[in-house]
Amino acid sequence: MAEEKERKKKEEKEDIEELREVLSVVSKEVPALIKGIIASVFSEEAGRDMGRAAAAFYKELKEAGMPNDVAVKMTEGYISTFTSLGEVMKRAVSGKGEESKELEKEISKRIKEKLAEKGLAEKEEEEEGDEEED
Repeated sequence: MAEEKERKKKEEKEDIEELREVLSVVSKEVPALIKGIIASVFSEEAGRDMGRAAAAFYKELKEAGMPNDVAVKMTEGYISTFTSLGEVMKRAVSGKGEESKELEKEISKRIKEKLAEKGLAEKEEEEEGDEEED
C-alpha cells in the first residue's frame, strides 16, 4: 500500500513538472510568435501589399458602379480591419489592456481547475510551502 502511495505521489510530481515545462515553453514561444506576426503585418512590404489590396478593392467597387463616397468609406473600413487586428496583437504582446488581464486570469483559473481535478493543486501548494521553508 505504501508503495502504491509513493508511486502515485511520484507520478503526480512528474505531472506537475511536465505542466510547468509546458507553461514555460508557451509563455516564451507565444509572445515571440505574436511579435513575428506583428512585424510581418507592419513591415514595409506588408504596407505596400496592403496599399495594393486597398487600391484593388476600391477599383473593383468603382467598376461595379459604387458611388465615390461609399467606395471610399468601404475601402477605409477594409483597411481598418488590418490595422485593428494589428492593434489587438500589439496589446496582447505588451500585456496592456483589460483583455490580456482577463485572459491571464482565465488561464490561471483553468490551470488550477485542471490541477484540482487531478488532486494536484493542494499537493503543489504544500510542496511549494515546503520548498520555501528550506
